[in-house]
Amino acid sequence: MRKFIILFIVSLLIPSAALRAQEVKRFFPEKDLVTTGIYYYPEHWSENQWERDIKKVSEMGFEFVHLAEFAWFKMEPEEGRFDFTWLDRVLNLCSKYHLKVLLCTPSATTPTWMRLNYPETFVMDGHYIRAENGTRGLESIINPKFRGYVKKIVAEMAKRYGQNSNVIGWQIDNEPGAVPDYSPSSQDAFRTWLKNKYKTIDSLNTAWGAAFWSQWFNSFDQVIIPNTNLVGWWGNNPHALLDFKRYSADAQAGFLDFQAGILRNYISKAQFVTTNYTAVCTGSDPNRTRKLDFAAYTAYPNGGSDNIGESGFRLGNSDVVLFAAEYYKSVGGVSGVMEIQPGPVNWGSYNPLLLPGTVRLWLYHSFAAGGKIACSYRFRQILYGAEQYHAGVIQTDGVTPSQGGKDYMQFMKEITELRRQFTSGKKMPEKLAARSTALLWNVENYWSIDRQKQTEQWNTWDYPVKFLKTAKSLGAPVDVIQETADLSKYKLVIVPAYEMVDSALVKKWQDYVARGGHLIITCRTATKDRRGHFWEGETAMPISNLIGAHISQTDMLSSYGKGDILMNAKHYTWHSWGDLLVPDNTTEVLGTYDNQFYKGKAAVVKHRIGKGDITYIGVDTDDSKLEKDVLRQIYQDAGATMEDYPPGVFVYWRDGFYTALNYSSDNYTVKLPDNAKVLIGEKILKPSGVLVWTE
Repeated sequence: MRKFIILFIVSLLIPSAALRAQEVKRFFPEKDLVTTGIYYYPEHWSENQWERDIKKVSEMGFEFVHLAEFAWFKMEPEEGRFDFTWLDRVLNLCSKYHLKVLLCTPSATTPTWMRLNYPETFVMDGHYIRAENGTRGLESIINPKFRGYVKKIVAEMAKRYGQNSNVIGWQIDNEPGAVPDYSPSSQDAFRTWLKNKYKTIDSLNTAWGAAFWSQWFNSFDQVIIPNTNLVGWWGNNPHALLDFKRYSADAQAGFLDFQAGILRNYISKAQFVTTNYTAVCTGSDPNRTRKLDFAAYTAYPNGGSDNIGESGFRLGNSDVVLFAAEYYKSVGGVSGVMEIQPGPVNWGSYNPLLLPGTVRLWLYHSFAAGGKIACSYRFRQILYGAEQYHAGVIQTDGVTPSQGGKDYMQFMKEITELRRQFTSGKKMPEKLAARSTALLWNVENYWSIDRQKQTEQWNTWDYPVKFLKTAKSLGAPVDVIQETADLSKYKLVIVPAYEMVDSALVKKWQDYVARGGHLIITCRTATKDRRGHFWEGETAMPISNLIGAHISQTDMLSSYGKGDILMNAKHYTWHSWGDLLVPDNTTEVLGTYDNQFYKGKAAVVKHRIGKGDITYIGVDTDDSKLEKDVLRQIYQDAGATMEDYPPGVFVYWRDGFYTALNYSSDNYTVKLPDNAKVLIGEKILKPSGVLVWTE
């Protein structure tokens, strides 16, 4: 057991670059633009319908079929007895109808015999109760027994299909979410993880602040996973909980890499390895993986959200695709949507019909943001089980396309036309390159801030998304990047609420500015070190010299509070978070608080270092108008032209194509240059509308 855990820990320390042996872009020929696919579950349907269904998939225009994700029970119906004859038949049908195949490892749904014979292979919840089979994603991914069975099924699949030229790639597991596991196996693995990180128990005690409330440990053997269920939310150690999040994310990444390693022993180099993280992913950290070729995502924009305007509830939340499409590129340089809803779902707060064209809108959003895969869940709407009400591209009769299916067919037909119009080697236009922007984000900061939000008004996930939306509304191309990224590629770098820092990161920011970069830092940045400790000094001490100001205090208003900021003779409202700034003599004050007892205190400042500048936005406004005006001024100072798109309208450029999308409830007229050639859509963009053109 201990040997296994040590090997698991060591595998996480191998540099990522050394294990990414394949160049991701070779899996996706540039001329293809995007490859389309559909989830199909032959195990759910009578075998005499398989050929009809596969033929229909091909006739609709799909290019690959996604198979076997939840079919462990059918591939290994009894322990040690494998049966792939049924899957062979499905693959042969796909080949017959000129469809490629994306195979999945089935580790997210174990067969019943495993739970009965080996209950230790399931997680324990925070009340130390074992999970049961009957759903997905409750396996103890750190348990050696479970991993042994995963190794066998994955190896058998890879040996059988790893050299099949019709198989384009592999999806590992399903929506890996780093489920908290309090089982004995996980407890042992967590202690080993801590030993590897801290070396001595005294270092752990210091990092966890264990002197507080007599939490001191005399040895690692005394440590257990921090458990808010039994200690209470407010009483638990935030530093221990942060490490539990880190450990869980490492364990999840290690489990994916474990399977990827097995696959690579057998599969062709022409087959890629990926997984499908959820679009809003707060448990797993895709950047901890070392052996995936790239990371894909699942997107469910419509689940009962009101969104923008009267028709917004039928159009979906644009944020879902907006952030994921950029964030998941940080793993392998490309991404795509592996799972997108084709209509109403079974789990939303309410499940409205979508406005016709909405699924096509979402698909174009992923495409416009650079997506290389566009796959939908699922082909047929199932007649039984937990997801009966989850729409498919084919309705319950098994033959009639749903509205989402019609949207998908239109999208695929139009992509075929765009392929004919494609010209290789197109470079981003200068006007867009002049606005090139990066948004620095790290899930560890989400874990830290969301644990101690300090105000119910703070939305930890949406806060960085609002800066992405703001930059996009000004027409900027935006990448979501990690700390290791090269900042010199970008005219602007935005650092929203980046709570935990170290001196090396702050120096990287300062060097970027000194060389001529424009850096935007916001409130809740650099308030803690990497352990989650405050600095023994003033708030955000490491960046005081960088921003040219000092944070004296922070205010948070009630939900009905009406804070006021004055900037350039305009007023802005806030109530969530406000840093009171004391600027240095050489620092320019851009905005001040205009009410409350500290009226006149600085809220937004700008400081020059070398050839560049830093703007610190110390306030979180209600409608983001202040943030937009600040960014607009910075782009202008950087010599860039700008656009001014309304909420819900997004315009992208990729591979020579401009794409405009409308998530709003109103028509929007796109201003096209005289030399524009419209390829798809119309200049007047209706709700759910798409316009594609070249210049």
